[in-house]
Amino acid sequence: MRVELPPEPVHFVNRDDERERALRAVTEWQSRSRPLVLSLSGPGGLGKTELAGLIARTLLDRYPFTDGVLSVDLDDFRADGVLDPGDVLSRLLDSLDVTPDRVQAQYAARCKQYWTKTAAAKLVLLLDNARYASEVVPLLPASGDSVVIVTSHGPLHDLEAGAAVDLALPPLEERAAAELLELIVRDHRLAADPEAARAVVRLCDGLPAALHVAGRWVRTHRLRPLSRLLADLQAELEEKGVSGVEHVWDTVYADLSRPAALLYRLLPHHPGETFTLHSATALSGLGPETCQDALEELDRAGLLDLRLLSLTEAGQMRLPGPLRGHALRRSRREAAEAPESERGEVAEAQVRLVRWFVRQAQLADRFAAGRRLTVVDLFDAVPGVPDVPLEDPEAVEYADDDQARAERAERGERAARWLDEERHVLFACSRLAHGRGLDTEVVALSEPVWTHALDHPHQSEVTEVFRRAVDSAVRHGGNAGWLVRTRCQLARPLWESGELSEAAVQLDRAMSARELLGDSERDRKLAASAVEHRGMLKGARGEWSAALADFAASRDMHRAIPNPYGELLQTYRLGEASAEVGDLEAAQQLLSEAYTGFVAKNRERLIGRSAFALAGVLHRLGRTDEARELYEQSLGRADRRRSGFDLARVHDALAELDAAEGNLAEAEEHRTAAQSVRRRNGLV
Repeated sequence: MRVELPPEPVHFVNRDDERERALRAVTEWQSRSRPLVLSLSGPGGLGKTELAGLIARTLLDRYPFTDGVLSVDLDDFRADGVLDPGDVLSRLLDSLDVTPDRVQAQYAARCKQYWTKTAAAKLVLLLDNARYASEVVPLLPASGDSVVIVTSHGPLHDLEAGAAVDLALPPLEERAAAELLELIVRDHRLAADPEAARAVVRLCDGLPAALHVAGRWVRTHRLRPLSRLLADLQAELEEKGVSGVEHVWDTVYADLSRPAALLYRLLPHHPGETFTLHSATALSGLGPETCQDALEELDRAGLLDLRLLSLTEAGQMRLPGPLRGHALRRSRREAAEAPESERGEVAEAQVRLVRWFVRQAQLADRFAAGRRLTVVDLFDAVPGVPDVPLEDPEAVEYADDDQARAERAERGERAARWLDEERHVLFACSRLAHGRGLDTEVVALSEPVWTHALDHPHQSEVTEVFRRAVDSAVRHGGNAGWLVRTRCQLARPLWESGELSEAAVQLDRAMSARELLGDSERDRKLAASAVEHRGMLKGARGEWSAALADFAASRDMHRAIPNPYGELLQTYRLGEASAEVGDLEAAQQLLSEAYTGFVAKNRERLIGRSAFALAGVLHRLGRTDEARELYEQSLGRADRRRSGFDLARVHDALAELDAAEGNLAEAEEHRTAAQSVRRRNGLV
């Protein structure tokens, strides 16, 4: 059972009425066709997310939600404030054990896949930071046995009456706010000066987030009488002339050291919703140790909560929404007040950060995919900012070949995981770089995104990254290699989504740009790659005889360079195409050569896929023992890669082989296994 919930808050008071209403609504819910929706709404800082988590835990304890709790922060899936529901559905399907290669490409098909997967589910789904009811509706499970808890800053009026319980959160009453402050501070000064304590509570206006900030402020100044502390706070607030919790944050900000204040002003300008210690260092221009100290100071001041660190390897953090807004206002205010010569603080920081991210993505790409053709060279290190601690698989040197292979594979997998965990920041960096006219950076970022997309297809943002790369290549206008590469990159997700005509337009233009290439090794590889992509599009159209001609031409071009890996890849493509047109003898010879070459070069993904393709040809030729051995090898590799798509199709192939040989029990076992894989992926 999956439970995607953070630890319970250390201090939480009141909200008993809302919890009771939520539990009563669940008890009384009778629909079998749609889930109950509990809608928690109110301004930032009221503790909606914490309350949603507590309700979810209570439901898990009291009711048989056997499929667990799924949790999604919708702000993590926004691009320029717009939510991509298809990306959220991919994330939910992943939590429901659907492997990335089994997620449907088209949005409508993906919705049906999600409904299929959740039709018989008993889930608690927590959707944090919704802005509109229209964002929530596509994410509702197709089961009346599920409960959806939604948090939003305002009421979601468009949710259907009777299917949603509105739990609007008011500010804490004074007694509850005082109780929370006492839990946070645990200081004798509160009891010694109750009037001053009440004044602090009133100053926070019933917002739990503000009470936490004030509580930390009180704890920080342990020697001052509460009355003096309050007077200092009030004087500062009166001088600024703004009421409410903003005053508390402004006052805390005023006490920050220069590095911590700089970092706080810059964090809302970080591309994407999350940041890490490494990216904060790059953004701020502070050294690693100074940046660590600044982050810890912000945590102590209540302007950042390091407990929100995610469990990812990247160590991602996020500035909560209200504080992000406050930090942005501080940044704009101080920029307006700064001398003209000091107003480039944000632009300089963002350019530095984008270039740092380009380099990290390029390194992760190399480590995950091996050395391959790229059109932008590795960026230089950013002075004073270390690289992410990923390791080069090629640097492994062990006497034990098996140990070396295992370590190389693990290093490659870590690099691929980094690309996946930081994908939204990379997408945001692409948008930022394009907006600032940084065309080299836009094109450079598209190449690691290509590697990520091979393992995680059908992400709409990926296509947009490739579109921006094409636009930057055209805008730059002086690099034919960029034009060829970016248009080929864009064509593939287009034809995979069924947009064959637009893919053809991109490849026609890539072929035109190919005529402008020079005679360097890189340009000759790019020319061969363009011909290969044209052949792949023909294959997607079912025009396999025409595809054969393109793959043969591409192989001849690689052979002339010479480029052994490119030649090997085209041999594999020729083998697949030969099998499609029925020339099995040629297919067997070509795929055998490709498979042997991929094994020698340790190309894990292509080893498994070429083994499967070769096994299929051998089976058709009646060489079933050889086919079975390759199928079983392919099955093992698919299992290690956790590829649901490959697992299901290999089980299907083995079932067909066993049935043809009269092994009916074994065939049924494979059919059952394939069905189980598909059921887990919600595609039955």
